[in-house]
Amino acid sequence: MYPRTFLSCLVGAGLVLLLPSALCAQQHQHDAHLHDADASDPNPVTREASGTSWLPVASPMYGLHSQAGGWQWMAHGNLFVQYLEDAGTRGHAQLGSINWVMLMGHRNVGVGRVGLRAMVSAEPWTIRGCGYPDLLASGELCNREAIVDLQHPHDAFMEIAGSYDRPLVSSVRWQVYGGPVGEPALGPVAFPHRPSAINNPIAPIAHHWLDSTHLSFGVVTAGLYGPRWKVESSAFNGREPDQNRGDVDLAPLDSVSARITMSPSDRLVFQVSVGHLNDAEPAHGFEPSHDVTRVTASALVQRNVGTRGWWAGTLAWGLNHERGGATHALLAEGSVTIADRHTWFGRAEIVGKEAHDLSLHGPRQVFGVGKVQVGYTRHSRPFAGVQPGIGVSVSSGFVPEPLRTVFGSRVNAGFGVFVVLGPAPHQM
Repeated sequence: MYPRTFLSCLVGAGLVLLLPSALCAQQHQHDAHLHDADASDPNPVTREASGTSWLPVASPMYGLHSQAGGWQWMAHGNLFVQYLEDAGTRGHAQLGSINWVMLMGHRNVGVGRVGLRAMVSAEPWTIRGCGYPDLLASGELCNREAIVDLQHPHDAFMEIAGSYDRPLVSSVRWQVYGGPVGEPALGPVAFPHRPSAINNPIAPIAHHWLDSTHLSFGVVTAGLYGPRWKVESSAFNGREPDQNRGDVDLAPLDSVSARITMSPSDRLVFQVSVGHLNDAEPAHGFEPSHDVTRVTASALVQRNVGTRGWWAGTLAWGLNHERGGATHALLAEGSVTIADRHTWFGRAEIVGKEAHDLSLHGPRQVFGVGKVQVGYTRHSRPFAGVQPGIGVSVSSGFVPEPLRTVFGSRVNAGFGVFVVLGPAPHQM
C-alpha cells in the first residue's frame, strides 16, 4: 500500500507544477514570437526530441547550429561532473560523470526530408561499478545480479538512426525512422531530453515504467502526422542491454508498440502509448527472462516566465504488466529558469515495485515506494554558445514500514553537488 503521506506530497507537487501554467495564462504578450505549427513547417526543430517523440513547439532549444551543403546540423549534449551520496543501509556514494553528446542533421530531398541522428556517451568509463547512486532505482543486470539503488550507466552508443518523411495528402505526412540503435514509439520524451529534467543529473526511479526503451538496439518506426497530431507504430528489440556498455546488442525486432501524440497548442503535448516487450527482463537467479506489456500516458507543458525565463512541467503515468501482475508508476516533474541564470528543478514519484526490483527475497509482493527531489543550478554567462553551471540537489526516499529495517529508515536522505557544461538555451 502506498504511504499516504507521500501520496499527499505527490498531489501537492503536481499542483505546484501546474500553478505556473495558471499564472502565465494571460501573458500572451510574451508569446508573440511563437508561431502555430502548420503545413509549411510540419515538424519544427523545437518539437524534435528523443526518437520520434514530440516536445511542445514552444520549448527552448539547447544546441549549437550550423548549415553546410544543404544540411542543417545541431549539436546537443550535457556533461555533468557530480558527487552523489544516499543515506541509509542501502545508500551509496560516488564521484563520477553523467554525460552524452548528440548530433542531428536534416536536409530536403525533393519533396521529402532526410534526417540523421547520432548520440554517444562516455558513461561506461566515467561511471564506476554498476551505476551511480540513485536510491530506489532499479533495472537491468550487473555481474549477473539485478541493479538496485543505482542507476546504470548509458551505453556508449545511445542512438544511430535515420529518418525520411514526405507529404501524403494536404497537411498529412508519412515518416519512417530506424537504425541499429534508437527509440521506439513508446513512452514520453526520454528524461535526458525533457526540458523539465534536463538540468537534473539524476534519473527517475520510474524510468523502467516510462522511458527505458529510449535506448533499444534495433528499431523500425512508421507513422503519419499532421500539424497537431501523430500516430505511429514500431517493431524493435525490447531486451535490456547487457553489462558490456561499449558494444551494440542487436537482436530480433520481435517487440511492438504504438503511440498517439496530440499537441493542441504550441505549449502542450499529450501522448498515450502501449508496447509489448519480448524478453524485456533478463534471466537472473532462478528466474527466467520474461515479457513485459507497458502502457504510458503523459502531458508535457511549456510556458514563458517573463522575457528571459521559462517553466516546463511533465506529468506521466506508466504501467508494467509482467508475470501475471501489474505495477504502476506516477511522476510529476518541473523546472523553472529565471533570467537565463537561475534554474530550480524538482521531481516527485511514487512507484509500485516488486520484491525482486528491490533485491528482496521471499514471496512475490509489491511495495509502494516514493522519492522527492529538489535542486538548484546557477548558470554562468555563455561563451561560444556553451554555458557552464554549478548546482546542488537534495532528495528523500520513502519506503513502507515493512522495509524500515532493510533500508535503515522509512525516510532516507540523499544529496548531490555537480558542475555542468552544455549548450546555452535559446528559443527559435
